[in-house]
Amino acid sequence: MNQKSKNNFLKKVLFTLLGILISLNSNAQKFDKYFPKKDLTTVGVYYYPEHWDESQWDRDLKKIAEMGFEFTHFGEFAWAQLEPQEGVYDFKWLDKAVAIATKYKLKIVMCTSTATPPVWLVRKHPDVLATYEDGTKTDHGSRQHASFSSNYYRTYSMKMIEQLAKKYGNNKNIMGWQVDNEPARFLDYGADAQQRYRNWLKEKYKTIEALNQAWGNSFWSGIYSDFSQINIPLHKEWGMNLHSQLDHYRFADEETATFLDEQAITIRKFASKDQWITSNYRSNYNESFVGMSKELDFDCYTRYLVYGGSLGTGSQGYRLGDYSSIGMSNDFFRPLKGMYGCMELQPGQVNWGSINPQPMPGTVRMWLWHVFAGGSKFACTYRFRAPLYGYEQYHYGIVGTDGVTPTPGGLEFNQYIKEMDMLRKNYDPKAGLPNDYLKRKTGILFNGDNVMGIDLNKQTREWSTMGHFLKYYKATKSFGAPVDFVRDTTNFSRYPFLVVPAYQMIDQKMIDKLTLYAKNGGNLVLSCRSGIQNRQGHLWEAKFYEPMWNLIGSQIESYDLLMPQSPGIIKFDNQEFGWTSWGDLLKPNKGTEIWATYGSEFYEGTPAVISRNLGKGTVTYIGVDSKNGDLEKQVLRKLYQKQNAPIENYPEGVMVDYRDGFGIAVNYSDKIYEINLPKNAKIIIGNKAIKTADVLVWKY
Repeated sequence: MNQKSKNNFLKKVLFTLLGILISLNSNAQKFDKYFPKKDLTTVGVYYYPEHWDESQWDRDLKKIAEMGFEFTHFGEFAWAQLEPQEGVYDFKWLDKAVAIATKYKLKIVMCTSTATPPVWLVRKHPDVLATYEDGTKTDHGSRQHASFSSNYYRTYSMKMIEQLAKKYGNNKNIMGWQVDNEPARFLDYGADAQQRYRNWLKEKYKTIEALNQAWGNSFWSGIYSDFSQINIPLHKEWGMNLHSQLDHYRFADEETATFLDEQAITIRKFASKDQWITSNYRSNYNESFVGMSKELDFDCYTRYLVYGGSLGTGSQGYRLGDYSSIGMSNDFFRPLKGMYGCMELQPGQVNWGSINPQPMPGTVRMWLWHVFAGGSKFACTYRFRAPLYGYEQYHYGIVGTDGVTPTPGGLEFNQYIKEMDMLRKNYDPKAGLPNDYLKRKTGILFNGDNVMGIDLNKQTREWSTMGHFLKYYKATKSFGAPVDFVRDTTNFSRYPFLVVPAYQMIDQKMIDKLTLYAKNGGNLVLSCRSGIQNRQGHLWEAKFYEPMWNLIGSQIESYDLLMPQSPGIIKFDNQEFGWTSWGDLLKPNKGTEIWATYGSEFYEGTPAVISRNLGKGTVTYIGVDSKNGDLEKQVLRKLYQKQNAPIENYPEGVMVDYRDGFGIAVNYSDKIYEINLPKNAKIIIGNKAIKTADVLVWKY
């Protein structure tokens, strides 16, 4: 490259970096306008005026304000009340509710009602109802029963949303908009979905020959001669083409994302610039539509932890939930657009789980602090009044079935709100993050395609893709590391450590990007299954993983999968760890260090974990998925220590994060844990010895 070319290249790099900085600063300014830094966070609660006698609205909204809530949430399931007949709109009742909320200085999140279309719409246009794989259709009476792939539904929904936006787009008390409610990937098999899928494939592949090649249709006589021959794949049918299934997931995710975008575009035509637009997701990490909508200002999540699902930590852990659940949601959603909120946080006992126990006293407050710890700008809960009828009977609210008496969760929300007032008085806008905290900052690379691709073809029932991610996530959080789930487009150089779990489908561009990251001083960790396929989900026409060999400093000769009754052994630093689900058989190059070996099977003594220097950085390959994650944790510990990154040793169930000049620790474990605070720390809330379901907040 001559000097002129070098100068042009440097100019391009500088302009790119400048663009990124301007974009980041613009986003930061936008978020600060919506949510002033000095407020730290704000707290809200859902209210459904259409569920209660109009004479009670004033009492209820006054009570919401008296309990310290700063905003409420209207309209997400009210389409039938807002448009009782086609083209006939009734906003009088909502106007009254908005006026009462305004009287009590409550801001409002206004919602679109696309999760619950009215019966007149689905009876007149039954084609808007989604069709299951077996040909049966959804019907009125549930929610999320309309198809995002219905052309009529997509078009008609915007008419309702336009009327709502015209009515409230310049109302200064409307702080923002939520489009839909807990949108999901629905695999619709209706006629519109079928045609839209074919159109999507044609746009993606351009020619039928390109599709045949990508799907490997030479196999089992799968060749198509025209896009019109392609049907939506049957996911429950044995042997269905895996590549077609993956494309169908991609299509369905894009249908969800673009439906939300269309709503946001419609609202923005009439909404004030001071009003933000978001949606609330269910933290389904295997569904790629989460974060895909470009028109949303930021993304929010819903979190319920006690419902008979996770057993948590210790004998009573089922009353607190999985300690990584909120943390992972924080660290997953925050990097998507630079900000996040929790739109729905469990207020107490729920009704829809497999078993619905009471949360342990203090747990709801602890969850609130955990949401805040990750950087959230707000927390909201479903719902103020416990429902008396409908599918969600027995679901707790902030007040009980009498509509007046605060529930235990309601009292804990009130306590948190008062504590947040105390925190605001101690806020220092100049405070940064601790240096030791930043030195262990870690990115975890997440690619939805890879998650979906692996889950379509696990090769062993012992494998859990999200369980594999959790092993690395829980390990890094036990070190007290700040973690971001990053995407392919992220600038990896921001992170001293980058973990790449099971990145199955890869291309040379990504291999080069990871190589450059390490050469420039980054510490790269890859796990088993990384790079065994190309981006089309095909195995390489080469030896196993061969394009990865130069990066990891080793050949990978094969892999093994064990039976659950015959677990294998990994030996690492005089310790033994069990495994069954996936083990790569490595043949490292000269100069690559062997950190762990297989301790059983016919390949006993061969390498299982390796590490090498690459340029100014390192590359570590953990070629096996251990039974409970202890091996991954110990390998990461060794790496961080070798790089002189100061790390903590928090036990399972204890999570610690920093933001805005404060340290926040929460304890999901069944044991008291004492935090080692720096001498200059000022405790704001709690004690150094944190009890189960308790919180410690300090200023550093």
